[in-house]
Amino acid sequence: MDDEWSEAVDLLGTAADMLREAQLSGKPCPPIRDVVGGSDAATGYAVQEINTRGALDAGRRLVGRKIGVTNPLVQQQFGIDQPDFGMLFQDMAFLDGLPIETGRFLQPRAEAEVALVLDRDLAGGPYTVADVIRAVGFVLPAIEIVDSRIAGWDITLVDTVADNASSGAFVLGNTPRPLTGLDLGAAVMTMTKGGLEVSTGTGADCLGHPLNAAVWLANTLRTTGHPLRAGDVVLTGSLGPVVPVEAGDVFEARIDGLGSVRAVFT
Repeated sequence: MDDEWSEAVDLLGTAADMLREAQLSGKPCPPIRDVVGGSDAATGYAVQEINTRGALDAGRRLVGRKIGVTNPLVQQQFGIDQPDFGMLFQDMAFLDGLPIETGRFLQPRAEAEVALVLDRDLAGGPYTVADVIRAVGFVLPAIEIVDSRIAGWDITLVDTVADNASSGAFVLGNTPRPLTGLDLGAAVMTMTKGGLEVSTGTGADCLGHPLNAAVWLANTLRTTGHPLRAGDVVLTGSLGPVVPVEAGDVFEARIDGLGSVRAVFT
């Protein structure tokens, strides 16, 4: 039994090393599902945690979480039927409208989201939507740049979870709005690339409402060592289809009630 446990731990470490080396080298790796011999989310989070601990030990600062696979169109695109989460670090944050070097990514794609910024901890629970509303300090429009260390985006649930929920970077808008008076579920999102519309959706396309996604995240994180803290950014999930990114692209996302945000790629 001890030998089986040790072998399983070694396989998780091997998968984590593959993903880390892919990021460092800029060369995508094969899917890790065949390495770990499992397909469940728990296996993926075990791999993710190895690289999270390594990042924290190296001095990277955790500034929030991203929720992935919340949009039905994205679920259909990748054949994944449940949301997941990944870590957001300070060095993944870019400024509205300022250049982002495309070469830092392997296979980038852009998606528009609602970002929540907390002014209270969510470290106990279980939580209701009222608890989450009380914890939200303000709301911002966001563009997330998703990326995959796995070749050809050939992912299943365990692959994307292990790969930090296919996270890459994010850009936040600069005009904070309070939740009061906002109808995030009905809010319409339009994202353009070079002035041409490339993605549309509404808040209802994100697990029925962006706050639903935030409640799911807060309750899911209760069983981890990384609960949500005051000041954390929560990217609640895509409001529309994801769009491939190339050097020279300029994306602008507009969300009703929240204004706009731009991601500019060099």
